[in-house]
Amino acid sequence: MQTTHFRNQLNLRRSKVGILILLFVGISATGFAQGLFGLTSTSGSDDKFLSYGFFLAGHTATYQIKYSEAFFDPTNTANNQIYSIYPKYTPGFSLGFTGILRFHDQVNLLFTPRIAFYEYRADINYYVPLIDNVPGNDNSSVNNLGYRTEEVVTEATMIELPLLFKYRSQRFNNTRMYFIGGGSYQFRTKSQDEANLDPLVTTGQDFTIEMGMGFEIYFKYFKFAPEIRFSHGLNNIYYAEKNPPETRDVISSIRRKGITIFLNFQ
Repeated sequence: MQTTHFRNQLNLRRSKVGILILLFVGISATGFAQGLFGLTSTSGSDDKFLSYGFFLAGHTATYQIKYSEAFFDPTNTANNQIYSIYPKYTPGFSLGFTGILRFHDQVNLLFTPRIAFYEYRADINYYVPLIDNVPGNDNSSVNNLGYRTEEVVTEATMIELPLLFKYRSQRFNNTRMYFIGGGSYQFRTKSQDEANLDPLVTTGQDFTIEMGMGFEIYFKYFKFAPEIRFSHGLNNIYYAEKNPPETRDVISSIRRKGITIFLNFQ
């Protein structure tokens, strides 16, 4: 009778052990997938007429500036100090709470009051005669004038009161997509007297339209929803009378706009 070589016996055992490991990993992966995407999380607050949550958010915001007609008038010597104004996107953050009113499984009304911290930056390019020879200026020989750049910063803490409609897709296992849109009223916390000292003076109240989309993920004890939302101000917040003479008649309107990433927990 032929005896199996000891090395071959080890090969057989390694095969069995390998099969057992693969089975264990497969069963574990299946269990994990069911725990995250399977039907293991109940609908929870989805069935409640009124529910609550909170969120953290990071945003990038800027001013949308429109020049006045006088700025383009070459005969208007009062505006020949400024070459251009270039607003820049600047990051900030906000936090708040969410109140959800359920009309239907796929249609909700949301009230999401939040406090937001903004910083608005803009580069103001001033004409400079070539004879001044200021270091760092773009004193091109083909132009009669060069320019210097001054960055201005305006900080604002805003209380925002958005009222939004939310339309959700039907739930697929533990996930569902949604679209959101509505309007928001917002006001600045500092007084107008304080704001009058800013390099670009604006009023303290605004209305915005907001729209975005997100993705709900159901876990065992809570629901998590990352979301991206775009906002655009409706009011002209430029306070011309309180701005310095060199910029007063250059700008006709300023409106806020921004992009926000929300991390919603419910």
